[in-house]
Amino acid sequence: MDYTKITESPSNYDNLEQMETQTILESINKEDQKIAEAVAQVIPQISRLVDMTAERFLKGGRLFYIGAGTSGRLGILDASEIPPTYGLPHDRVVGLIAGGDVAIRKSVEHAEDDPKQAWKDLLEFDIDQNDVLVGIAASGTTPYVLGGIADAKKQGILTAGITNNPGSPLATGSDIPIEINVGPEFLTGSTRMKSGTSQKLVLNMITTSLMIKIGRVKGNKMVNMQLSNTKLVDRGTRYIVEELGLDYNAAGEALKKYGSVKNAIEALK
Repeated sequence: MDYTKITESPSNYDNLEQMETQTILESINKEDQKIAEAVAQVIPQISRLVDMTAERFLKGGRLFYIGAGTSGRLGILDASEIPPTYGLPHDRVVGLIAGGDVAIRKSVEHAEDDPKQAWKDLLEFDIDQNDVLVGIAASGTTPYVLGGIADAKKQGILTAGITNNPGSPLATGSDIPIEINVGPEFLTGSTRMKSGTSQKLVLNMITTSLMIKIGRVKGNKMVNMQLSNTKLVDRGTRYIVEELGLDYNAAGEALKKYGSVKNAIEALK
């Protein structure tokens, strides 16, 4: 492979076991400060992905994430937050992990090594050309992810690859490569650290921007959030107070009557 596998390159630090706790923590923090700048370098690619996904989303399309290990879990985490935060059905943003749901909590031996399994998993959702597939792999070489991306491209599905190895097979095999070069990990090869953090930042950016673009946000408020607990009911009530100038009790009654902040505001404004 004609690229440098940065995620496997030696740490900038050595003799970690001899470090004082304070030094360990300061060194990790020093490395973490490099992440946001690395993400800033790929904003044009993220922007392209968001705009192309929004076009498909507004026509009923969906966003899929596939990954293994930490990367797969981060995709599932991002997808799972969409219904409560934005009030969309759980099947609009879907995260899949090599090894299935059991792999969310426990490692599944060799699950990521099957290049055909991702497409089988995606077919259970009837994925088609209206949808978007994002593969997440720090190494950029995970067979589960590479196989899913390749099979999706054959079907004319828009693909993107989030990786921490520029020039990796995932980057070169995706329509939109998002190559986040965070440098070597503090603990050599431990991609749950800087690489994982960078992936989380990018996923936050993708779905937050997407939800804004498709109208699930008003001003700076989560007006479509699910009112699933007391904290969120209180937050929704305060949003209505701010927007309409009602007193707290009246706003609470409006929220209860109309079922969401957005509905209440549209009905009473």
